[in-house]
Amino acid sequence: MKKETVREYFSIPNLLSYFRLALIPVYLLVYFGAGEPRGYVWAALIIAVSGLTDMFDGKLARHFNMRTEWGKLIDPVADKLTMVSVALSLAFDFPLMRLVLALYIVKEGFMGVMGLVMLRRGFRLEGAMWYGKVCTAVTYLVIFLLLLFPELPKAWQTALICVQIAVTLMSFALYAAYYRKVWKRMKEKA
Repeated sequence: MKKETVREYFSIPNLLSYFRLALIPVYLLVYFGAGEPRGYVWAALIIAVSGLTDMFDGKLARHFNMRTEWGKLIDPVADKLTMVSVALSLAFDFPLMRLVLALYIVKEGFMGVMGLVMLRRGFRLEGAMWYGKVCTAVTYLVIFLLLLFPELPKAWQTALICVQIAVTLMSFALYAAYYRKVWKRMKEKA
């Protein structure tokens, strides 16, 4: 293995992505083992650590010029697997989260397919758009509120999850419009 390859796979930002992947089973064990509200606080703390390392790996990669092709792949994979794991775990206690999970899978599947199609045609999206970041922030907020306050009244739980659904749908629609616009522009140039 070449020296550059080893350094690429084991850069600090990529190590943070591996750490986030390793936190997924830890989160699931803590979440499903939580028998009282304090157990859910630990689950929320694990997700908070995961979210912070996600924020810092990108900043470190850009600041210290440690961006790698592998990092561009492993970082979003860690993000998506974390979100799917959290939504799946919450779906056991909050049935409306099943809709969030399904919507998330459809949205991310669409974006993945469109990203690959665009990439094959020479276009690259340089990262999340503002609406994707808003969606992520709202998702984390809803997750934290549901985990930190598991005994919220059902109406509040439903309202929080409905806000998450609405923001996810908005993000999905805006990404679809963005990809449509780019696709149209690419066809005009061809």
